[in-house]
Amino acid sequence: MNHLNCLPQDAVFWGENTLATALPRIADFGIERPIVFTVEPLEALVRDHVEPHLNRSVGNFLDLPAHVPGVAVHAALEACLRSNAGAIVGVGGGSVLDAAKAVSHLHHGRTGRHLPIVALPTTLSGSEFSHYFGITETGGPQKFKRSYAVRETTPKVVLIDPLLVRGTPRALLLSSAIKGIDHAVEGMRKVMPSHPHAIMAASGVDRFLRVIEKWPARLETRQAIEAGLVTDDDLLQLQLGAWQCYFSPASVIYGLSHRIGHILGGTFGLPHSATSCITLAPVIRACAAFYGDKLEALSPGGPGAAERLAARIAAAVAALGLPSRVSDFDLDRARLPEVAALLEANYPDEVADLGDDAPARLDALLERLW
Repeated sequence: MNHLNCLPQDAVFWGENTLATALPRIADFGIERPIVFTVEPLEALVRDHVEPHLNRSVGNFLDLPAHVPGVAVHAALEACLRSNAGAIVGVGGGSVLDAAKAVSHLHHGRTGRHLPIVALPTTLSGSEFSHYFGITETGGPQKFKRSYAVRETTPKVVLIDPLLVRGTPRALLLSSAIKGIDHAVEGMRKVMPSHPHAIMAASGVDRFLRVIEKWPARLETRQAIEAGLVTDDDLLQLQLGAWQCYFSPASVIYGLSHRIGHILGGTFGLPHSATSCITLAPVIRACAAFYGDKLEALSPGGPGAAERLAARIAAAVAALGLPSRVSDFDLDRARLPEVAALLEANYPDEVADLGDDAPARLDALLERLW
């Protein structure tokens, strides 16, 4: 039976000048007394382009480290309770938006009410469209990023404006595009090529790759815009690609590339945005038999879609100068067995995508990632 699960998202606004035109309207969606969640590098963006259009804000909360450590989530929750916040406006990438969802979830546990979220994403991972979030548990003998799926934490309103990503550091912006493509690929695990996810994701992958394959070397985004090499429409196409790649999150689940990223990031501290650059192409190749001909939806051209797609992604990562190996970061190779053990213990279904003798294949894959 064909089936599509939908999330409780009220509105998505997109295009140039969306912040100035849509932010004053968020009260129409029940957003009152919002607190702004963001991070210090985005303070100027919030001050200049968010606060002037935000009515009755109760303040800002900035202490939101990467990978959403539990201690930061609880501190943010207390800030919401102290200020009597009625909603959260999240300005930032996946970690900020994950923190907003986590706080909304815990707020319900304390008060019986979820805090509605308005998402202003500054990266391209697509977290603003999903009900998934992670919290890194730091109280035990080993850090672990635990995943949650809570429908009520899906951002009620999303605002997409090229202004939001103009100042995003080049490496973060482009690596988050690879993360977005990861959503498209892994979304094919449990659906057929005729599913709405496949149809939308095919458009999203094409939008992403058409833009990033022409991206100039080395220049930061603002410099590339000033030089006429990148336009605001290019930025908007990337943002729309993120949306299309993650158009029906409730109908899809994460796969092995994401799960390896959760371990490398949450436990071992690699940048979350960079992990898909390292994992996605090799995982596509390693799991090609599992996907069968499904990936032809994302990479048309007949048989060999998995290799064709993996090669195109790997070439884009290389051309952009993004990290492609675990060894690009400070992680001892001797700890790869720990990575494997955590994956086998916590994500056996995703590891099983590797096929027969999956544990040995996982070890070999992690060696290739190194």
